[in-house]
Amino acid sequence: MIPRLAVLLSGSGSTLQNLIDRIADGRLSAKLVGVVSSRPDVRGVTRANAAGIPTVVASNVRAGRVSDGLSKTVAHASGSDRVFDTLRGWQADFVVLAGWVHLLTIPPDFALRVVNVHPSLLPAFGGKGMYGRHVHEAVLASGARFSGCTVHFADDTYDTGPIIHQSVVPVLDDDTSDTLAARVQAAEREAYPDALAKLTAGGWRVTGKRVMWD
Repeated sequence: MIPRLAVLLSGSGSTLQNLIDRIADGRLSAKLVGVVSSRPDVRGVTRANAAGIPTVVASNVRAGRVSDGLSKTVAHASGSDRVFDTLRGWQADFVVLAGWVHLLTIPPDFALRVVNVHPSLLPAFGGKGMYGRHVHEAVLASGARFSGCTVHFADDTYDTGPIIHQSVVPVLDDDTSDTLAARVQAAEREAYPDALAKLTAGGWRVTGKRVMWD
């Protein structure tokens, strides 16, 4: 059975596009069953619509409204519950956080099914407020010689779930936050779909804070 993936995003959708491309060229065996965006006006929604993927915009509105095309806006009155109700309706096997900037309360039936990638080698440079350029600026300020990305299961706090995979990149003497970010993002484009492919194939277990492969 082909694994069913749902994607949560808040921005450009570059990670979503990477998954679309990987599935199209056969490097990732999966089906993208839906996208939830926290904003209606981001490129990620446009990318999802162009690929024919059902898209829900979770907005802070009191009543839902259906818009043109494949996207629809839904009430966000119950926060995370509403998001996961949508994911259940899509029968998603795994949920991929792809630049989703909101903390979720993950219900028991989605434990170890929500995956995130963080732009550092966790547990270093993680936690509330540590996203995007903030992470890379902190790495540079620390004097660290290496950074990278961490694919991990999401839990109810920031960046503390079991680690699935890490990729390491060097921190160069003349790096800026932008040049370091570009190197880390290149690592993410390989690490994230590769980790998803291994997860969806099965044969893994969680021991402490680490995913172990059988």
